[in-house]
Amino acid sequence: MRLRIIGCTGSMSGPKSAASSYLLQAIGPGEDGKDRTWNILFDLGPGSYGQLWNYIDPAKLDALILSHLHADHCGDIISMHVFHRWAPRAPKKILPIYGPVGLEQRIRQIDGDPNADYEPEFDFRELSEDNREFQIGPFKISAHEAWHTVPTFGFRVEGPSGFPADRLRDVQPLGKPVDGETAIFAYTGDTDYCESIERMALGVDLLLAEAGFLEADGTPETPICRGVHMTAERTGQLANNSGVGALIATHIQPWTEAGAVWDEVRRNWDGPFATANAGAMFVV
Repeated sequence: MRLRIIGCTGSMSGPKSAASSYLLQAIGPGEDGKDRTWNILFDLGPGSYGQLWNYIDPAKLDALILSHLHADHCGDIISMHVFHRWAPRAPKKILPIYGPVGLEQRIRQIDGDPNADYEPEFDFRELSEDNREFQIGPFKISAHEAWHTVPTFGFRVEGPSGFPADRLRDVQPLGKPVDGETAIFAYTGDTDYCESIERMALGVDLLLAEAGFLEADGTPETPICRGVHMTAERTGQLANNSGVGALIATHIQPWTEAGAVWDEVRRNWDGPFATANAGAMFVV
């Protein structure tokens, strides 16, 4: 699998990055039995849809998976719909969109039209209690409840390890290559530290975890953002307790220095680590 950071700024688009959006790719058999590249996108925050075009033809996206329905993670879906409905080279296939219950109604709110019609372009698939495990091409995906202010999910993805070497020219090395044909990736979405997210991340090869704030921004008596976001210190604790292979910290606020995130993560995690930057690519 190959991970591309499309946008990674916390809570908003920033001067160096769009808001949250992450492209995961893998090689696997297509509908005709021949190998092709499969493309799934986690979240689609403000500014991210335009950035996606720098890395793939947006018509080749196979699914959009929304961790939750705050605007900084799904706001650009309106731009996506304009492309799917009106572009001369719009995809002919229906795009599956996974997200929390109430997904379509929330998109109408963002659109500003309570009667907006997204058929036949989109197929909304709510992550109800009986629909939290699904497969898209070579990706086996499970959704896990997070601890946030609205219904939110993290995702654990099992897929083919590695990626063709001739398509990794600008890859950022992180951790050891996976030994075997299958690798596991996990993305926390927005969450504070909780048991379900710790279980989701258990033993994964690469964990993409939010580090929305700093422990230094709170006090021992009043920890910052409890029940909303992890601090970088808690992100490091999650990586350590879950025994992950490598960690990428993301959703960092535009006013937060990356060095401060690094310092807090390192209090609890001494394994392979990077902070997310727009355009960066990693192999799982």
